[in-house]
Amino acid sequence: MASAPTGLPIFYNDLLPLSSADHADYRNRPLDTAPFLKSQHAVPLTVDEFVAAQRFLPIIFSAGDDSVPLALMGLNEGVNIFLDEEGKLRGPAYVPAYVRRYPWMLAKLRPDSDELSLCFDPTSEVLGAFEEGQPLFEDGKPTELTQGVLKFCEDFEQAAARTGQFVRELQEMDLLMDGEVAIQVPGSEQPFIYRGFRMVNEEKLRDMRGDQLRKINQSGMLPLIHAHLFSLQLMREIFEAQVQQGKGPIAGIVAPQSAEA
Repeated sequence: MASAPTGLPIFYNDLLPLSSADHADYRNRPLDTAPFLKSQHAVPLTVDEFVAAQRFLPIIFSAGDDSVPLALMGLNEGVNIFLDEEGKLRGPAYVPAYVRRYPWMLAKLRPDSDELSLCFDPTSEVLGAFEEGQPLFEDGKPTELTQGVLKFCEDFEQAAARTGQFVRELQEMDLLMDGEVAIQVPGSEQPFIYRGFRMVNEEKLRDMRGDQLRKINQSGMLPLIHAHLFSLQLMREIFEAQVQQGKGPIAGIVAPQSAEA
């Protein structure tokens, strides 16, 4: 059997390439919980999702040179306000494609090849040799379910490539800056400060030349930038939800302090 790739992304504990020989009796068993997500406060997001996600989630960029867009599901490490203790959604929410893709992903099996293979996390409770669920193979061939999974993963990789290009263009135009959000809570003298992320610099955006603005508008970048900026208003709502759930700093009990988003 081919070995699994190294350097696993978040959620993934292991990766195995899907094989009709090794996984002929495997089935997909849908679950209504996502325990792997309940303690994850930030999830990668593609630009294809900005417009839909900005109604529910703040969209930020990770710190560092290799920034990636992130959907904030909580403001503090280990906090996700959208899921209960069992990993079930509490109500309406946008679930990023990165989450919906799990436990699947396309990965390189050999460092000397660019070929991507459909792999899965064998520690997931969704896939296995179960009696119930939808089969992954029939007569040694991928079922419609498996073909759909492959298509979803291929689409995700293409969206990820578009996202990388979007971030590179933001960096080339020097539009990203270190972000900071101050949330003032009644009864507390000092605001709660959140740092450790990047955001678009609105002042530099306003000062762009007309030809530059036309270029990013025609390329589709400008609506994505606005979706990101509009979504930042939701950070206060996320903070308040954390407090209501007993997962955030409470005025008068916990002293305000800086925290990385």
